[in-house]
Amino acid sequence: MAALRPTGGMPPAGRRAFLADLSPAYFGLVMATGIVSLGAGMMGLPWVARLLFLLNVAQYGVLCVLYVLRACRHPRRFFGDMVDHLKGPGYFTTVAGTGILASQFIVQTDSVRVGFVLWAVAAALWFALTYTIFTAFTVKRDKPTLDQGISGAWLLAVVATQSLAVSSALLAARIGQPFRLELNLMALSMWLWGGMLYIWMMSLIFYRYVFFRFSPGDLAPPYWINMGAMAISTLAGSLLILNAPQAPYLVSLLPFLKGFTVFYWATGTWWIPMLLLLGIWRYVFQRFPFQYDPLYWGAVFPLGMYAACTWQMDHAMGFGFLAALPQGFLYVALLAWGLTFAGMARRIVRILRTPARA
Repeated sequence: MAALRPTGGMPPAGRRAFLADLSPAYFGLVMATGIVSLGAGMMGLPWVARLLFLLNVAQYGVLCVLYVLRACRHPRRFFGDMVDHLKGPGYFTTVAGTGILASQFIVQTDSVRVGFVLWAVAAALWFALTYTIFTAFTVKRDKPTLDQGISGAWLLAVVATQSLAVSSALLAARIGQPFRLELNLMALSMWLWGGMLYIWMMSLIFYRYVFFRFSPGDLAPPYWINMGAMAISTLAGSLLILNAPQAPYLVSLLPFLKGFTVFYWATGTWWIPMLLLLGIWRYVFQRFPFQYDPLYWGAVFPLGMYAACTWQMDHAMGFGFLAALPQGFLYVALLAWGLTFAGMARRIVRILRTPARA
């Protein structure tokens, strides 16, 4: 599980080493910033939402450049990580990050054309990565054992799938025919497939939890995706419920949509106390060092997504009594985002200063 453990202090290496070692999961930064921005916009903090949106556009552009440079200068590392059981699923953050940025353009700027282009890029990345990674995992000769090969990062495949469901539903709500019905069908299909994928993967992850030795280093931040995958599934289901008047086949499925949306939300809610207890065990009782790692964005994202999905579900289901819950989680997500961003900034400064010290 070493690939998912925090790296600790920055070794005496320069910018070239940073590029070679760039985490495949670094687009989690875009995922986390994007959903916190969307949540802030939902809950009456427009200036926070706007600031984070502009920052996210810049972050997305920088990461695209870095990933392309890594693929060109370090192709063995770049593509080798893609077929590694622990690192490979991290590439699904590129899909989820692109899909969430598409949702930001659609919701926060009404730029349907830009949103559509990003949605198309996310769909192409989803198709390429899904069938590349899982085919490679299936046919490769040397495979790790279950306890050494699976982690919560695998659920990034679910998040990527549901991000397409969310962006498809948002596009469908803002365009006319001939594509409205087709986009709603794609959103529905991705929502259903993401749920099935979660059941498959979560069964293996939970089995690994309770039947194999579990050390503090194994509890990497992506385990928060256990909750985040259900949260984004809830958000997608809520949007499908709101889109039902636009598509007759969604109207006929409304009881199913509402039931499974609440089911996803309840499952995600169950995970929160469990993950908090495991975090206390890791950092308090086992005294595991708390230092910045890119994987911590995989813990910030679920907090923001839970706030956003709870707000949207409360609206779609007409509950009216859950308003305080998403507000509280939004502020927790903003705090977690700020602390993680400060850690990232400090790490970048150290990297930039390394050649001078050498």
